[in-house]
Amino acid sequence: MTEATQSNSATAQPEAMSWDSKSRRMVMLYVPLACFVLILLFPFYWMTITAFKPNAELYDYNTYNPFLIGSPTLDHIRHLLFGTAYPRWLLTTMMVAVASTFISLLASTLAAYAIQRLRFKGSQYVGLGIYLAYLVPPSILFIPLATIVYQLGLFDTPFALILTFPTFLIPFCTWLLIGYFKSIPYELEECALIDGATRLQILRRITLPLAVPGLISAGIFSFTLSWNEFIYSLAFIQSSEKKTVPVAILTELVTGDVYQWGALMAGSLLGSLPVAIFYSFFVDYYVSSLTGAVKE
Repeated sequence: MTEATQSNSATAQPEAMSWDSKSRRMVMLYVPLACFVLILLFPFYWMTITAFKPNAELYDYNTYNPFLIGSPTLDHIRHLLFGTAYPRWLLTTMMVAVASTFISLLASTLAAYAIQRLRFKGSQYVGLGIYLAYLVPPSILFIPLATIVYQLGLFDTPFALILTFPTFLIPFCTWLLIGYFKSIPYELEECALIDGATRLQILRRITLPLAVPGLISAGIFSFTLSWNEFIYSLAFIQSSEKKTVPVAILTELVTGDVYQWGALMAGSLLGSLPVAIFYSFFVDYYVSSLTGAVKE
């Protein structure tokens, strides 16, 4: 009897320990993760249901459930697309984001390659100085930049944003690409130099193909910040038809103290879709490039 009791207790102890480990994993991992996902996705859920709710449900929470849609409607989206200049705002935002991203990637690629691969004296301090420039708040920079934009005659044009957005995009993209270029073996370039290749040929045919994940990561970063930027867009654009989406939905869909909540949420929802689609296609490259940059 004693041996049987000891055997049963021995088998029960691992089961208890296994259950305790599962419970601990549930409490330490899945519960915080579920809370994080809920907090992160709830604004998007609220934005979506508000965009499809009729006005009666938006302002009468005593009768209708605020977290559900009773009678879905497309009136807010129809008003946004055909009753406002939202398509023009969306096109302007896309143009500014694509142009700013292209300029930032071009400049930061050349700067990062020169700092990391040419090995000139003081290159490390130059890279650190470029990254410190990224830490300067845009709210401080837009005052002198406004003077420059006005003197160049670009005020109230999309070119003002295309010119000023790279001022905060290039420093971070350069720092990111420096870390990624550092992970590419020097031996590849040395062999190419021995074979007679120029630096531009090496950059175009060897370095850039190997640095595609880093370029995609920098492109996602630049496109996202350009798309969502608010301060410069508010300060440099005054005409209603030339505004970008983040500024237009806040300034054009609010009349006095009356907020068009349905149109506001519909504009925010449609404005967030391009960035979400962009991320969904390149998220693997984005994570891998950031991991490589941090490790280096």
